[in-house]
Amino acid sequence: MKLLRLFSIFILGAFLTACGETFSSSTKAPEFSFKSLNGDSYSSESLKGRVTLVKFWSTDCTTCVAQMPDNIQYYNQYHDQGFDLIAVAMKHDPLDYVRNFTQSRQLPFTVVSDHDGAIAHAFGDVRMTPTVFLIDKKGRVVKRYLGNYDQAAFKQTLEKALAG
Repeated sequence: MKLLRLFSIFILGAFLTACGETFSSSTKAPEFSFKSLNGDSYSSESLKGRVTLVKFWSTDCTTCVAQMPDNIQYYNQYHDQGFDLIAVAMKHDPLDYVRNFTQSRQLPFTVVSDHDGAIAHAFGDVRMTPTVFLIDKKGRVVKRYLGNYDQAAFKQTLEKALAG
C-alpha cells in the first residue's frame, strides 16, 4: 500500500513536471520586496515594464543546479530585450552556500536568500524546487513551471511575453 502511494505521488509529480501551468491574463503576481545578495533593494512594483522569471531554487536541488547554465543563457540572450531573472534561494539553504554557488558559477542575474520564507509565502507558499514563475511586463503571471520543463516551449513563451 505504501509503495502504491509513493508511486502515485511520483506519477503526479512527473505530470506536474512535464507541463507548466498557464494562468489567465488577469492573474496578478503577488506583491513582494527583497534585498539581493549584493544589497540592492527590489519590489514587485520596480520590476514592472520588464519580463521577469522568479525562480525558487536551492543549492541541494539537483534539477535546480542542472538548470542554472540554461538560466544564465536565457539571461544573457534576452536581458537587453527587457528580461530579468531573480533566483530566490529557499529559506533552508545556508546563506554561505548560496553566496558560494553564486560566485563560483558567476551567476549574472539577481540572487536572493529568502531567509524568512516571505517571498515563497507570497507566491503561494512555494515548497518544491525548482518552482518558476514567468511574469509579464504588466506584473501578471504568465506561466508557472514545476521541476524540469520543455526549453523550446519556454523560449517561445518568453519571446511572446517580451513582444507583448
